[in-house]
Amino acid sequence: MPQAEPLERAGAPKRDARRPGAAVRALYVVEYAFFRALMGLFWLLGLEGASNFGGWIARTFGPKLPVTRRARRNMARALPELDEATRERAIAEMWENLGRTIAEYPHLDKLWAFRPGARIEVNGIERAEATEARGKGAIFVSGHCGNWETMPGVIADYGMKGTLVYRAPNNPYVDRWIAARRQSRLPIVAAKGADGARMILKTLKDGQLLAMLIDQKLNDGIAVPFFGREAMTAPAAAHLSLRHGAPIIFGWCTRLPHSHFRVSITDVFEPKPTGNHVKDVYDLTLRLNQALEARIREEPWNWLWLHSRWPKN
Repeated sequence: MPQAEPLERAGAPKRDARRPGAAVRALYVVEYAFFRALMGLFWLLGLEGASNFGGWIARTFGPKLPVTRRARRNMARALPELDEATRERAIAEMWENLGRTIAEYPHLDKLWAFRPGARIEVNGIERAEATEARGKGAIFVSGHCGNWETMPGVIADYGMKGTLVYRAPNNPYVDRWIAARRQSRLPIVAAKGADGARMILKTLKDGQLLAMLIDQKLNDGIAVPFFGREAMTAPAAAHLSLRHGAPIIFGWCTRLPHSHFRVSITDVFEPKPTGNHVKDVYDLTLRLNQALEARIREEPWNWLWLHSRWPKN
């Protein structure tokens, strides 16, 4: 499964008219040069070589970084039933998965489903097919699990049409590079801005799929329980579902050995408006958080615990 203006199918994202200062632009250039060098190395190593190398780097150094303290706090509070040794193994595996995912970016075109040589196996695709067939559109949601960039490809490889909604990186050069890889599978749109909103609505009006990640903190979202604690959660998926009668399809990506993946479509949430839109949005968003929580409990190593998901963490 994975917010500014829309992207054209083969073009670069439009940026905010307010340009950053010269010092910030210079920093962006330096960051991008390093990023491209790293991506070039990963490309030269091939898919599995890059994945192995990126996983080794992240597993070796990631647990030592200060940001890992947040991941440890998050996991200890969310999963207190796990002993410390088990949590530490899960943290190390989380870092390895993140490193592998980053290293696989130059090779996204090698990750496909439903064809000979597929590296992605899919369970439950009939659920998505049934909802799309109604012609009201649908919303495919997931979290930062496995290689989350594989899930839009599953939609495209199955022959479904849709749009990927994403949060644009701050660095516009990095954004363009990543966007070019993503939109080789689905058209993409950054979520903020009037143009982006129009493209999102058009996708649903045309009976197509929206794909979005729903597990990051949104400061102006709504407070909804997640692992027993209120978390500021994006309500967009629930709001769009209720307004447009579009069911929500929940998917989860599990990393398998040798850069293979399993995408499981586990739940379909039907919009059931009661006339109290605020409460309906809350209730549906809660159900999505509960679906995420259930999958994370099954595979704690497979989710990105680094986000500042709860207050004061």
